Amino acid sequence: MRVKKAIDAGKIGNAVFGTINMLGWRDRSYYESDPWRGTWKEEGGGVLVNQAPHQLDMLQWFMGEIDELYGQWSNLNHPYIEVEDTANAILKFKSGAVANILVSNAQKPGIFGKVHVHGENGASVGVQTDGGAMFVAGISSILEPPVNDLWTVPGQEQMLHKWVQEDSEFFNSLPNQMDYFHERNIEDFLQAILQGEEPLITGEEGRVTVEIFTAIYRSTRDGLSVKWPLKPEYGPNYDGRT
Repeated sequence: MRVKKAIDAGKIGNAVFGTINMLGWRDRSYYESDPWRGTWKEEGGGVLVNQAPHQLDMLQWFMGEIDELYGQWSNLNHPYIEVEDTANAILKFKSGAVANILVSNAQKPGIFGKVHVHGENGASVGVQTDGGAMFVAGISSILEPPVNDLWTVPGQEQMLHKWVQEDSEFFNSLPNQMDYFHERNIEDFLQAILQGEEPLITGEEGRVTVEIFTAIYRSTRDGLSVKWPLKPEYGPNYDGRT
């Protein structure tokens, strides 16, 4: 929210370059813990579908409407699964801004997830969404709280340390971090219904995240960039997923 507000307020000028770096690890026991994991039919994809949507969602929320994407997915070191464990892409936005995406489940022991945005005035803002190791529901806990890890807004450079301390203390004071933030999402949705207003995040916003990883699958399949808006596809290899 702090990053979004800074961008919307013009504190970095126009957003011109964004990055996602999400390097994590999933071992064989993780994929064998449920039969649906690592399959095209049941999971629908790999790191793009299961682990990276949160970062993909934040990037497009920060950067605006997408114009074109070129991407590639790979399976680097998980031969026992069908789906991708690594993907990368270059995006061009309708504003003229560009972004790089690198997401992976192929790095031991799981390092971090970061979303950064750089502005035309040279200032940058960003958040580390995950640290220490990537969270696995039902298997591992959240090791490090999400914090702003990059902030060079003119006149606010010294605020980063204060925010990291305050946000970490608040996060660590919660008895159950997962419950707390899910409750805030549900609360926002219910208030939108009661007040007759749009929720903070709409279904259309969620669809864009699906379009991003769909475009990476299609781009890998065809060896071409993918333009927006995406059109539906049907068939045995729809969207480049087999």
